Amino acid sequence: MIYEYDKTIPFNLEIEKYENYSLLKFDTVYEPDIPESKKIYVYKYNSENPLGRLIFLHGIGNGHIPYLMWFAEKFSKMGLETYFLIHPYHQKRAKTDWEGGEPFYHHSPAHCVVRFHQAVKDVRRTIDLIEEIENKLPIGIMGFSFGGMIATISMALDKRIKAGVLSFTGGDWRWINWYSPYLEPVREGYKKYSNEWGCKDETKCVKLREESFNKLNELKNINEIFSLKPGCFHYDPISYAKFVDQPVLFFKGMFDKIMPKNASNNLYNKLQHARKVTIPSGHKSSYFFRRVIARKSLHFFKNTLNKKL
Repeated sequence: MIYEYDKTIPFNLEIEKYENYSLLKFDTVYEPDIPESKKIYVYKYNSENPLGRLIFLHGIGNGHIPYLMWFAEKFSKMGLETYFLIHPYHQKRAKTDWEGGEPFYHHSPAHCVVRFHQAVKDVRRTIDLIEEIENKLPIGIMGFSFGGMIATISMALDKRIKAGVLSFTGGDWRWINWYSPYLEPVREGYKKYSNEWGCKDETKCVKLREESFNKLNELKNINEIFSLKPGCFHYDPISYAKFVDQPVLFFKGMFDKIMPKNASNNLYNKLQHARKVTIPSGHKSSYFFRRVIARKSLHFFKNTLNKKL
């Protein structure tokens, strides 16, 4: 299955130490599109006597990564040792002229499913490394936007993750692909080239997805996801939400246009044990509420991870 990988591949770990964090670099378990992404980059923010460990996932694009690193520093000071994972095709894992994440924008499900599961494998590979070099403590995950999508799939696939915070994210590609302003390149690809499923416009998309969308509640195991058609369900967080049995704190932006409300609501409604917090912000302006988000997230992780000790 596409989500499986060889855990015996050596890490070939490199560590660069700085004042309040360490940069961990280690090998992927897949062959990426470009050689720059062969190494996983994780910024480990140290914490004295941590209550748990947190994997933090940013969204698509390089520009907001420095802002989100504020959370990693904040959490580490409050007892959550945080591993800030750089996704494939971003920053030093990308071409120098890229804005970050370009391979994730594509009109072909066959293309996207590979890249999305590469990002998920990086999460699981990071957990493998944590287990190898650190004392065992419960592990949580937090993802913003695209990072929330990868966090959802990761929680469904890997039960070593004990709790998750999903922020300003969603599922159901129908709403994201056709209504998010960030997905205009994908819509152009549909119009010019269609794809292997013949998806050219929203009407065709809805028709193609209807039967499988109605089957989501009937899925018995994760492997059944890969029998759904079209192939966009294979990397749609909404397909995996049913299998997320860990506690989840879900942040939604009241005025979020980048993550359409139907996408956000549909993912939240499929999660088993989620609690929603609505923030009076848009997608990017959520940063102005970072202290509220951090405080509520920290309280959530302290409650949920302590129960796993």
